[in-house]
Amino acid sequence: MKIKISRHYLYISLLSIFLFLFVLVFSFGILIPKGKDYRTARLELKKENLELQKYQNFHDNMLKTLKNLQSKNRHIISAFHTTFYPARFEKQHKALFSSLKISKVSRAKDDEGFATYEVNTTSQISSPKNFYNFLDALNKSDWIIGVNFPIDFKRDGEMIKSSFTMQVYANNKDKNSTASGSVAK
Repeated sequence: MKIKISRHYLYISLLSIFLFLFVLVFSFGILIPKGKDYRTARLELKKENLELQKYQNFHDNMLKTLKNLQSKNRHIISAFHTTFYPARFEKQHKALFSSLKISKVSRAKDDEGFATYEVNTTSQISSPKNFYNFLDALNKSDWIIGVNFPIDFKRDGEMIKSSFTMQVYANNKDKNSTASGSVAK
């Protein structure tokens, strides 16, 4: 008995066997080992995405806090960039005192990018209430000013003489511009 198989069937069956063997070799040789690598890489990616999400949430919370603080303290931030002018200071606060004199303006040491100026003042006021109004006005002024203690009050007839030292914090633009320039290089 002779089996008659046409050539087309023979070619198709040989091609099918070849393709089947190719698929088996490709699967066991390349796909399965790469699949294990893919699963481990996918697990690592999930861990990194969780860590990224944690840091992103932290960043978002800190950014929200920063924006909130910047909006609340906008006046203080802008005050650090305002240049201190003793004549302007004297003109603004002369109304609270019968006489206000700034006796010395000397530059003290630089503190972390800010120049500190000491201002010694002597004034005559009619009541301590004027002095407290002056302190309130300092809080609302265009500069960051710290009043140093002790504050000396001496009665002179109907007037009260006060003497105290203030520190005016102004942004040291020279130091900051050189620092930012050296970082940029």
